[in-house]
Amino acid sequence: MSNITKQQVLDGFYFRAATRRYDPLKRVSREDFEYILELARLSPSSVGSEPWKFLVLQNPELRQQLKPVSWGMATQLEDASYLVVILAKKNARYDSDFFRQGLLRRGLNAEQISKTLARYQQFQATDIDVLDSERALFDWTSKQTYIALANMMSGAALIGIDSCPIEGFNYAEVNRILAENGAFDAQEWGVSVMVTFGYRAKAPNAKYRKPIEDVVTWIE
Repeated sequence: MSNITKQQVLDGFYFRAATRRYDPLKRVSREDFEYILELARLSPSSVGSEPWKFLVLQNPELRQQLKPVSWGMATQLEDASYLVVILAKKNARYDSDFFRQGLLRRGLNAEQISKTLARYQQFQATDIDVLDSERALFDWTSKQTYIALANMMSGAALIGIDSCPIEGFNYAEVNRILAENGAFDAQEWGVSVMVTFGYRAKAPNAKYRKPIEDVVTWIE
């Protein structure tokens, strides 16, 4: 890790831009993309819940079905090397089998699981207050997927691969199309966000960023 300099990381962040048009003749290799997926898998999440799935959508016919309801990536669907639909877990309550299975995978015993679930109950019911609404629970898990999304895009930029996060689509229709095509169980999962990867067709326009003093407040 000591071989990575701060300037190299900053250069990657300066390089990254929301890429609307990709070079159709230049494709991201499978090896490089598996590296990007590993960054997603290793991402942190609230209480270690990992409430996500990553659909790598390469089927051209299915991509075309999404095009009429996905205005935010209409210029990318044919040329992007990879399209990832990131799903968030529905109804991820503290007392769900989803959480219990996650704790079992960590090797916790029955007593430890009971104590941990009690802590999660307080967290969800009082601290973050999401138990009274299925939508609030889904929004909470969706927030976790954005951590993985950012890591994927940042890690891609560090090796010269472009990306674009996508929220510009009809969520109900995209969920319907993918679920009807057997991509996921709509009772358990929902679309949180999408992201494309490839190589830019042209240099992006310079983008204004707020100065550091406008976005950072020090409280000492």
